[in-house]
Amino acid sequence: MTQRINYMQQSPEFTKKMMDFSNAEKESAIEEQILHLVHIRASQMNGCGFCVDMHVKQAKIHGESELRLYHLPIWRESTLFAPRERAALAWTEILTKLPEHGVPDEVYDRVRGQFSEKELSDLSFSIMAINAWNRINVGFRTVPGSADAAFGLAKAGLK
Repeated sequence: MTQRINYMQQSPEFTKKMMDFSNAEKESAIEEQILHLVHIRASQMNGCGFCVDMHVKQAKIHGESELRLYHLPIWRESTLFAPRERAALAWTEILTKLPEHGVPDEVYDRVRGQFSEKELSDLSFSIMAINAWNRINVGFRTVPGSADAAFGLAKAGLK
């Protein structure tokens, strides 16, 4: 795969603002482990190889198990995810691929049962951010692994 353009070089001011937006997750009310799952799942759904690669490596660095990573596409059938993680994944999927008639009350109520209003708001902003990153990286065909050195991802030990 060949990258079409390097949006980071072409639009450094927008890239910095997006990075600042994404870095604000460090202040999120949502646990880091859940954010990793959310980033990976949305990226899988959007077919963003660059982001799947990056976030799998970040999750591994932060202690996520390989089996849970393998189970992400089948999280509904898997017994490896807690109710709060399941709710976050359901919310990720519904906001990533919005249904024609919006988010059903049943989904919202189930997710709201696991997250406070603040947490659900923070989670939604995280989902918005990863979807934005997915769209630009898919559009410009950013090569998976091409930012490993910049983000210190070699220490994940994945090749």
